[in-house]
Amino acid sequence: MDCCIVSALWCLIPLYLFLHFLCFIFADADFTLLWASVTGHGPEKKLKGLVVWVTGASSGIGEELAYQLARCGSHLILSARREDELKRVKRRCLEHSDLKDKDILVLPLDLLERTSHELKTKTAIQYFGHIDILINNGGRSQRSLCMETTVDVYQALMELNFLGTVSVTKQVLPHMTQRGTGSIVTVSSIVGIAGAPLSTGYSASKHALQGFFNSLRTELTEFPNILISTVLPGPVRSQIVQNAFTEELNKSGTQMPTSRCVRLMLVGISNGVKEMWIAQQPFLLFYYAWQYAPTVAWFATNLMGRKRVQNFKAGLDADSAYFTKPKTS
Repeated sequence: MDCCIVSALWCLIPLYLFLHFLCFIFADADFTLLWASVTGHGPEKKLKGLVVWVTGASSGIGEELAYQLARCGSHLILSARREDELKRVKRRCLEHSDLKDKDILVLPLDLLERTSHELKTKTAIQYFGHIDILINNGGRSQRSLCMETTVDVYQALMELNFLGTVSVTKQVLPHMTQRGTGSIVTVSSIVGIAGAPLSTGYSASKHALQGFFNSLRTELTEFPNILISTVLPGPVRSQIVQNAFTEELNKSGTQMPTSRCVRLMLVGISNGVKEMWIAQQPFLLFYYAWQYAPTVAWFATNLMGRKRVQNFKAGLDADSAYFTKPKTS
């Protein structure tokens, strides 16, 4: 009898590992987040009626967040620099949800104007009475080689992506600690844990955000009901690529659907996931490699990094053309 049990276990273990391997091949997020999407709380119930402030809400991930949150029944504060685009997003939210006009506040915000953040936060709190969730999504990317990039670009990236986000967070955090509850969710990037060529400044700003919010999370252990969560998407169909910094400050330069990325984010927020890895393969593999096998990760990153630079110099898209043959003269 004991031999039969042992034999069965030896058969089941390889099957168990094989099934996990198959799941990983087709996964588009880390196992913790995917498990939450199967067994955890649904955003439609968990986020209904909550007040959510989204920065960078005029396009890309922020815009999609607004639409999906509206369908969940969340009350929204939409912020970005372009007020006309925010009003457009608000109209679409109202058209495709049960929200009323008063349930959505358009609050123009420039992350670079840090002296205005205190007043903007007070305006948001006065309008709804409180803020349940802050989603730090505003920011800008970069597509340029280090040796061709001015220091002004690096300063602008840090001012916008890092200091602007920290400034808004510091305004909202005292409100949440006073209430003893709340969520601060920050959209970082895969380059927040793994550097990538053409993104030296962007990667530096996201590494800074990772360090800041990881440290902040440990400072808030006496507030167990305040969630500090970071989201690390891989390549996503988003305006952040079109709006990327290039070599000069004023020069403009296989992706996951934005809707899928945002859906996974909302699942993570609803279930208190502290860090979310969201990417299609083979990019998801890089998260695990950097976490558990950094030597292998360095080797793979060098190979793909070389390809990324070649595609960039050949005029191909740096994110979606990893496996495309570069142009030859």
